[in-house]
Amino acid sequence: MSDWLRNWQGIQQNLTNNSLEILGVIGISLLIFIVFWIFRRIFTTYIFKLFLRLTKKTKLGYDESILLAFEKPMRTFFIFIGLLVSINYAVAELPISPVVAAALTSGTLTLFRASIVFLIAWGLFNLSSESSAWLTKIGNRFNYELDQILLPFISKAIRFIIIALAFAIIADVLGYDVNGFVAGLGLGGLAFALAAQDSVKNIFGGIVIITEKPFTIGDWIQTPTVEGTVEDLTFRSTRIRTFADGLVTVPNSTLSNEAITNWSKMGRRQISFQLRIPFTTPRDRVDTVVKDIRQYLQNHDAINKQTLFVHFDKFTENSLEIMLYFFTNTTNWGEWLVIKEEVHFKILEVLEREEVSLATPARTIILDTDEDEAEELEEKLEQLQNKDEQEKGKKETQRENEQDTNTEKGKRS
Repeated sequence: MSDWLRNWQGIQQNLTNNSLEILGVIGISLLIFIVFWIFRRIFTTYIFKLFLRLTKKTKLGYDESILLAFEKPMRTFFIFIGLLVSINYAVAELPISPVVAAALTSGTLTLFRASIVFLIAWGLFNLSSESSAWLTKIGNRFNYELDQILLPFISKAIRFIIIALAFAIIADVLGYDVNGFVAGLGLGGLAFALAAQDSVKNIFGGIVIITEKPFTIGDWIQTPTVEGTVEDLTFRSTRIRTFADGLVTVPNSTLSNEAITNWSKMGRRQISFQLRIPFTTPRDRVDTVVKDIRQYLQNHDAINKQTLFVHFDKFTENSLEIMLYFFTNTTNWGEWLVIKEEVHFKILEVLEREEVSLATPARTIILDTDEDEAEELEEKLEQLQNKDEQEKGKKETQRENEQDTNTEKGKRS
């Protein structure tokens, strides 16, 4: 009995010693991780900001964008380093078999390599955003202007390539057969292309729009199907905000095959209309009106003098038409409306001064009748007028009687 008690006490003592040892190792591992976590905060607060200040003094222009793109990946890198060091310390100090320790160490290193690939891909993904300066810098270096449509398109294409490459490299690091996967993509890609012909058409339509540049983001365009302001261009479609504030999504294949009028490319804005005056207006007044309006437009600072026509154009059925055809220097719609209003008021002023009115649609009917028929028509008209007057008199008398009756009833009550 005493031997059994001594053995049990020895087992408990060994377990207690091992538990304390395990707890100590775990505590030191956590402490190592906390140290790296604190160093991450120090790096973010002091060292990284110091690097940012140094990059602002350089002449490259895009090194600051690179640092900002890799800021969050570098913060996460210290966490991964802390996990790697703390786990390796725990594996080396804990009382576990060499086989298990080797497996844990190998697995930890594999995950660390995969995490490094992920962090690099993360930084490159951030660097390829639309707001990064390095894409614009590269375009300027090769004398190629990246507009607001081409820049997002290139950014999305680069990001897609980065994600695909990162996925393939991480899969290879983790031990998957990437070659078989790529070979499978060749067979599956054919089936996918057959099933997604419309999407492929839209992608090529987007490429056509980007290369020909019929418009850019923010332009006012008009097609046979839609009119509005371009808001975005993606691989599949173009989003256009209509003037009724509706958002229309047009497939790129449709848009690339349509006639596109880009009103934002106007160098000047047209004003054209016909001024109609009465057919009986004297010739000298017509000439004066035309000359005064032409002189006013020629002296107006906001009117483009290159193309300006004010002429007595043609005779119509009931008016004389003066053609006005000219352009404003501004293309802004609000400013264009103000100038157009000024011109209209000036035209009214000229017409009032020359005592010329605006023509209204009218038609004169001449009845070819003899005197007897004319007298009969006049008599019939007089009879109809007398009849109308008699009916009106009767109605007025009836209203007065009703009012008197109502008054008497009110007094009695």
